[in-house]
Amino acid sequence: MPQTITKSAKDIVRAALDSTPAINAEEALGLVGSSEHIFVDLRDGTEQAKTGMIPGAVASSRGMLEFHIDPESPAHKSEFNEDKTYVFYCASGGRSALAAQAAMDMGLSPVVNLTGGVGAWKKAGGTLE
Repeated sequence: MPQTITKSAKDIVRAALDSTPAINAEEALGLVGSSEHIFVDLRDGTEQAKTGMIPGAVASSRGMLEFHIDPESPAHKSEFNEDKTYVFYCASGGRSALAAQAAMDMGLSPVVNLTGGVGAWKKAGGTLE
């Protein structure tokens, strides 16, 4: 008997987008280099290498995020232990919304999602390095 999928990926992403604080690319442009914000790139390593990342961003990935946040994990990244606002982004905003939900569930706060991700960032004139 085939699986009965009751929620689509779109449904789950939509719910995450609806429940995650967000900022647009124009707002985010002014936060690069801020001592109060950390950008977190949730795309996979091949995407990051191919297009570059927002200057100063922490490289994570949707699959490793929880391990990077957890201070007890051998993969913990110390950047996730700072009293700053975390700006999550991916290619278009869906994976980063899911990641933001997981991060908030773990207690990371405050977290915001960059609406439209790298696509919106580039359209707004943002650079990648």
